[in-house]
Amino acid sequence: MKNVFCAAGFVAWIGLGASSALAVSAGSVFITGHDPDFHAQLGGNALGAQRINQAAITFVMDPAFNPYVAGGANKFLFVESSIAPPSGHTDGEAGIVASGYVAGTNYVRSDSSTLNAQLNALGTSYGAIVVASDFGGILTQAELNILNARSNDISNFVNSGGGIYVMAEGNSGAGLTPGGGWFNFVPIVTAAATLNQSETGFTVTPFGQSLGLTANDVNGNASHNIFTNIGSLQVVDFDAAGAIMSAAGRTQIPEPTAIATLIVALTSTVRRRR
Repeated sequence: MKNVFCAAGFVAWIGLGASSALAVSAGSVFITGHDPDFHAQLGGNALGAQRINQAAITFVMDPAFNPYVAGGANKFLFVESSIAPPSGHTDGEAGIVASGYVAGTNYVRSDSSTLNAQLNALGTSYGAIVVASDFGGILTQAELNILNARSNDISNFVNSGGGIYVMAEGNSGAGLTPGGGWFNFVPIVTAAATLNQSETGFTVTPFGQSLGLTANDVNGNASHNIFTNIGSLQVVDFDAAGAIMSAAGRTQIPEPTAIATLIVALTSTVRRRR
């Protein structure tokens, strides 16, 4: 009877107070197999690439969902190397600027030499992370290794309301990320495959349309990977074969402190009933 009674007490406690104890935070994630950092300034459809950047950055920096931005951390951290761009690549920061963002006002750039220190400022100086593509941008293995090593910190930041936008990764082009680990730092279950293709016949989902994107925005350039697992994210656009090109969503994960509160309260309830 004790087990039955304790279960009943637990259910009653859930009804009375667990919803408030299990507070959740909604972090914002946008991942894409496009490389709009490159095409926002180069390629056949610069305006479309700029609109992808704008839709993604607006999504992850939305103060209605991002408490850090709402609290004044209105810059994003832009992650990219400082190497001279190999053939076929470009400095992706130029695409961010072409999309309407101003260095020092809207974002701060960081490469491997400064990235660890800048990641310590997530939530204070920065409301989101934006990660360049490794083709045609110039993200390198050095930055990717640091992001992966700090994946727990990035997850905590996103799970507490921060945002993250990540562009194409897969070691295409000049092979800037040969060690792999692509998208491993993204705090959601994802799996990607390298696929270089021209953007023809791509389609935008109703969810993607709700972010302000149209088919005109996702066609006319080139893309470099697809996603085979997007966890709980929603599809933004598909390629012509129906593979996932971009995905986005808000994470809804109970805070560790909230879970601890639940355990303590449940334990107290059980002891009192005994």
